Amino acid sequence: MRRSLGIMLIVWCLLSGVSCQQHQAGSILPKDVCLKPGDVVFRRGEGITSRIVLTADRQGNYSHAGIVVDSCGVKMIVHIVPDEDNCQGDSDRVKMERPEQFFAATYATIGEVCRSTDSVLAREASRVAMTVYRQRIMFDHEYDEKDTTRMYCTELVEYVFSRAGHSLADDRRHTVNLPFLHATCIMPSDIYGSRLLRSVKAF
Repeated sequence: MRRSLGIMLIVWCLLSGVSCQQHQAGSILPKDVCLKPGDVVFRRGEGITSRIVLTADRQGNYSHAGIVVDSCGVKMIVHIVPDEDNCQGDSDRVKMERPEQFFAATYATIGEVCRSTDSVLAREASRVAMTVYRQRIMFDHEYDEKDTTRMYCTELVEYVFSRAGHSLADDRRHTVNLPFLHATCIMPSDIYGSRLLRSVKAF
């Protein structure tokens, strides 16, 4: 299933004239950004998967999301995305990486940091995110929100905040009808539109 999906993504990319070119190395994260546990981070890329998300989420500016956690005093970002082989050979497993890596120019052209208006909620969501990371959750290629044994990026963010006490997406969902995917799922704009989040820095 995963291999056939990958082939279909490549075919879609070629047929739609999508550029698969990657940016040069480096990070787009400004040095003056001060992250806090529970911050929700967004990025927009130019890869195939990013283009597909942006095609389905026409109201949004971003194609991926994650959450900031505190790992032994170091701010890290927990997120899940397919086909980024930087997790000891397992490209589809939930990741925890440095903010500079999350916002590497290879993966991101623009980004934004958003902060919860409820600091207690943010800290608890961050704690839940660490639990999800330790469970070594795999990426959900079926985009089935009811199955929390596998997750996609925005499902992970929504899950940890809901477990912490408040939903970010509320009832906002997108119905995706593409040749290789038919699903109702949470898009980045569904999270970004939360009344519980405020922008800290867009870059």
